[in-house]
Amino acid sequence: MGLKLKCKGNECHGSQRLPLLIKNKICYNIAVERRRAKRIRVSLKAERISGNEKYAVFIENISEHGIQMITSPSNTHKKYIPGQDMELKFRLSSGETLNLNCKVRWAYYKTPPERLTDSIGLEIIDPPLKYIEFVSALS
Repeated sequence: MGLKLKCKGNECHGSQRLPLLIKNKICYNIAVERRRAKRIRVSLKAERISGNEKYAVFIENISEHGIQMITSPSNTHKKYIPGQDMELKFRLSSGETLNLNCKVRWAYYKTPPERLTDSIGLEIIDPPLKYIEFVSALS
């Protein structure tokens, strides 16, 4: 995810004041504020369910309130629109399946020649207790 800044004169501002120095300007990274919990790197297979359609995806990192997933690039996958609701399903190491109701927060589509995967950020709507326990056990 790129750095989003609001600049005025020699100063750039975001809503969180974590200073950075970029081209002789004092800047503040606002992307950090969006994180409510620490991200944990994982490598999990999952399914994105949309109506009757199912797509294989991989979960790269998780937190109690969010997931970053990656997909193979495809024009059919470009249905990831910020604000869109979706269901994500994956299996825990115990064998239990978790269904998570999520909302797309951001989508990053890579362009050729690096276009190996697309990356999508999800917010988990009302994470179930089993999911929170799973994340807590990983940290």
